Amino acid sequence: MNYNKKTVKDIDVKGKKVLLRCDFNVPQDKATGAITDGKRIVAALPTIQYLLEQGAAVIACSHLGKPKGEWKQSLSLAPVAARLGELLGKDVIFAKDIVGEDAKAKAAALQPGQIMLLENLRFDIGEEKNHPEFAKALADLAEIYVSDAFGTVHRAHASTAGVAAYLPAVSGFLIGKELEIMGSALANPKRPLVAILGGAKVSSKIGVINNLLDIADTIIVGGGMTYTFIKAMGGSVGTSLLESDWLDYCKEMLAKAKEKGVRFLLPVDTLCAAEFSADAKPELVDTMHIPDGRMGMDIGPKTIEAYTDAVKDAGTVIWNGPMGVFEFPAFAEGTRAVAKALAATSAVTIVGGGDSAAAVSQLGFADQMTHISTGGGASLEFLEGKELPGVACLLDR
Repeated sequence: MNYNKKTVKDIDVKGKKVLLRCDFNVPQDKATGAITDGKRIVAALPTIQYLLEQGAAVIACSHLGKPKGEWKQSLSLAPVAARLGELLGKDVIFAKDIVGEDAKAKAAALQPGQIMLLENLRFDIGEEKNHPEFAKALADLAEIYVSDAFGTVHRAHASTAGVAAYLPAVSGFLIGKELEIMGSALANPKRPLVAILGGAKVSSKIGVINNLLDIADTIIVGGGMTYTFIKAMGGSVGTSLLESDWLDYCKEMLAKAKEKGVRFLLPVDTLCAAEFSADAKPELVDTMHIPDGRMGMDIGPKTIEAYTDAVKDAGTVIWNGPMGVFEFPAFAEGTRAVAKALAATSAVTIVGGGDSAAAVSQLGFADQMTHISTGGGASLEFLEGKELPGVACLLDR
């Protein structure tokens, strides 16, 4: 996939109406509807402020939750419009519909330097189904399309890809940064390239491992996906998470790593427990010999030492997925140690979205990483080398 895409800085937006796809899918208090974490709104500000300063009229749009084409007051973007207005220190005009009379009238009247927000895109069934009529109606509100919601670019929805059939399409600063940093890490990494992969299941990381075996110098595995590899190597895994259907795949990946000369590191010791509980008592065992009735919950001290050592002299480190059940304090040390090792290295450090991004933030290392991806599923598919519809549709430089 071509990562060299045009951004807002490559086009003239003065006096133009710009349809800006944001990611305002923010968590809310179920009882009051109040926004409990506005980080995604804050993340959109640089692109919004740039467009307004350049004299564009901004028509922002986003999804919120999963209304599946139904109108749900609890998923209205009205609270987001209010918070965005507070952050910008200016009025955010809110449309009570998406491509209906209210949105059309307000978009037509919008002046340069003004911003409006459309109602939740997913209130219309045409959004997720990428209906051409809905995409065309969205495009008709504006003259330029700017995509800045990286968390949605792996989906071919009307607002993420469909509108680009009718408008010149470029990226905002968030997506521009993702493409620049993650794109160069895959296409032209500073070596050695070390990939650290964790999380629960091998099945969710199939494509990632396969793609990275062609690119990486070292692959490090942790988390629940460890135990399918251990079983494939003839080890005993007790009651640990196991995907029996993927044993042959694990064998193939280990053989491919050997054939390509890629170091493939698996845990040598494991903290296990009798039950999946925050109060469970940790027991340290050899990873190849997890006793019956015990499940692996985190990597052990010898593994931590090996993994942190592998990161020390890296040129680029890509990390996607925690090393253990980091939500439980007794089993968070492996993930914390990896985060600490990444913070200490001089390498380019890229943390994939989702759980690994949450872990880095929760453990207090976020500001010491080169880049934390804003997309969970999107960053995974990026690492798989897949073509992302919401990126492919943008104009090439």
